Amino acid sequence: MAITATQVKELRERTGVGMMECKKALEAANGDIEKAIEEMRKSGLAKAAKKAGRTAAEGVIVINKDHNHAAIVEVNCETDFVARDTNFLGFAKQVASNALTAKNDDVQQLAATVETARSELVAKLGENINVRRCASLTAADYLGTYLHNDKIGVVVSLKGGDADLARDVAMHIAASKPEVVNPEDVSSDAIAKEKEIFVAQAAESGKPADIIEKMVAGRVKKFMSEVSLTGQAFIKNPDVTVGTLLQQHKATVTGFTRFEVGEGIEKEVVDFRTEVMAQVKTA
Repeated sequence: MAITATQVKELRERTGVGMMECKKALEAANGDIEKAIEEMRKSGLAKAAKKAGRTAAEGVIVINKDHNHAAIVEVNCETDFVARDTNFLGFAKQVASNALTAKNDDVQQLAATVETARSELVAKLGENINVRRCASLTAADYLGTYLHNDKIGVVVSLKGGDADLARDVAMHIAASKPEVVNPEDVSSDAIAKEKEIFVAQAAESGKPADIIEKMVAGRVKKFMSEVSLTGQAFIKNPDVTVGTLLQQHKATVTGFTRFEVGEGIEKEVVDFRTEVMAQVKTA
């Protein structure tokens, strides 16, 4: 029988499972929603959906590349213990492999390619698992990649230079967390926000307006250098900036991506003592 969008929507709302899996389950159950739910529970899909709301801020960064293209992905789980599990790591590597094949930054599309495997892994390991983000980069001349303990990953593209320089720049990015390539790439909104802070700080000094203006200009310039790759002091030789290093090798950075596991995710802080006391009081 033909499965309607309404049926798929209802099953998805009741289980939290992806639309394609819901449609498959309904087709196998001849449109019987209750039977579909029963079979999904047996296969672990419904169980996996129940865990979907739990915070997954641990995990790994995986990089996969060929001679001129690289893909970087972040795959999350709930605990560092599962992040070291061979099944989880195998799944993350598969995600990276699919990302390399896809050669785009569409994380929803990427996640759809591994949804069945993800749901089965959730049921097996008992934790929420997510494909959080991905990025794709094609080399201008050289690709540099760097992984630090599977928690921080960088891919960078260089025009000119060589493979060793590309790796050194990738390592620098991992350590120094630049936000943009060049100072002029810093957004006007970010500059305006920092300038507002600097003006307020400088005003407390009691100095004349023209002096304050010069102070603020200097601080803004310093801020733009600190958040830009080419303006930062090179980690292997702080006497030169990355920009100078690139000039010495007649190279430029055409793009980079830096992922760090869990960045930007608000982790839930669990007070086990409070939880236990609350349960004791209601017992």
